[in-house]
Amino acid sequence: MFVDSAKIILKAGDGGRGCVSFHREKYVAAGGPDGGDGGKGGDIIFEVDDNLSTLSDFRYRRKYVAENGSPGRNKRSFGKQGKSLQIKVPRGTLILDQASGALLQDMSDDEPYIVVRGGKGGWGNCHFATPTRQVPRFAKSGIPGEEREIRLELKSLADVGLVGFPNVGKSTLLSVVSEAKPVIGNYPFTTLSPVLGVVREGDHSFVMADIPGLIEGASTGIGLGHSFLKHIERCRLLVHIVDISGSEGRDPI
Repeated sequence: MFVDSAKIILKAGDGGRGCVSFHREKYVAAGGPDGGDGGKGGDIIFEVDDNLSTLSDFRYRRKYVAENGSPGRNKRSFGKQGKSLQIKVPRGTLILDQASGALLQDMSDDEPYIVVRGGKGGWGNCHFATPTRQVPRFAKSGIPGEEREIRLELKSLADVGLVGFPNVGKSTLLSVVSEAKPVIGNYPFTTLSPVLGVVREGDHSFVMADIPGLIEGASTGIGLGHSFLKHIERCRLLVHIVDISGSEGRDPI
């Protein structure tokens, strides 16, 4: 199933609690505080995976949570840092804040992007010893990790986009010049989602996309409307396929 939009909730890991502990050793009557700091919570990191072409995985899982940091320990030992969560998305995915609609990141290159950051670990009681408070029996809690609802929008990346009325031969052309296997049929809207194919000519190659058929009013949402128009935004070249036979009983232009 081709899915090009999804809403998900992300929750980074909370920082671990600081430790309340006192140094204990044989022949040492009153050791000082030695509670260590809690570990940092895990981040949630988005990465591009060129083996993916759809956001369908996000339809079945709505919330993603990274691991919390571990509590601090005695002997000034730090708690273990929470494991970060890596989320793979197709190249060309846009990450937007659901509340404001602001674009957070365009996942068109190979640079990972941290969407929410884990909270810092709390201080252990070793930080709170002073000349007048030599036995602090408290520590700090960890800071909660960031939480955010985001929207993912996939815009296909292709060098050439094939556009035109429904049922004019776009899918047939793509199947001839590339190894792509789009559905071909003698009825409108055979293609319901973009199909990508690689066209090779000698040592050179480029990506061609078969875009679902245009009809009048598509820009206002008629037909498949906005659900496919966004996929032609990033094409370097648009090829308009025209059926000059007039078999559909309409002006071919």
